Amino acid sequence: MFERFTKDARSVVEGALEHAREGGARTVGAEHLLLALLDREGGRASFALSALGLAERREPVRRDLAEARRRAGLTRADTDALADLGIDVTEIVSRVEEAHGVGALAGRHEGGGRRPRFDRGAKAVLERSLRIALAHRDRHIGDEHLLLALTALPGTPADVLADHGVTYATAAGVLYGPEHEGGMAQAG
Repeated sequence: MFERFTKDARSVVEGALEHAREGGARTVGAEHLLLALLDREGGRASFALSALGLAERREPVRRDLAEARRRAGLTRADTDALADLGIDVTEIVSRVEEAHGVGALAGRHEGGGRRPRFDRGAKAVLERSLRIALAHRDRHIGDEHLLLALTALPGTPADVLADHGVTYATAAGVLYGPEHEGGMAQAG
């Protein structure tokens, strides 16, 4: 599938690997793909993010992703559901970090030098980006398809982007026009 990626999309994937390595992660997750997208300039995804006002808010997005990693990647919905059961995720994170250090739940490891592998979430983003590209009759997978996939799949990246006003509908509207804001999120 990687041969179908544009140069911009390949750069995002390579950037995600680098973010995972730098963060000491064992795996590349969907959040690493989002971080790499935020780093890029000049691609279609960068254009869409800028048009949606995210260019000025990249650092708050990065902070929100880092906070989610501290919670072991639990989404807002997960945290709310646990709160309904009387479980305070913030308290649990604090206690784990007291005992094991800050970021203990973030899935970091020391050393090893191994290339991080893609986790289930990142693989789902890559697969969904292919389906979105095909649904739009695009021959290649671009960084815009990665952005749309990140917004289409439930999880921390979609939550963080939505908190900053970027949803599948808004991104598709910028990239393909208002008539494409709807059902393409379900592509595939």
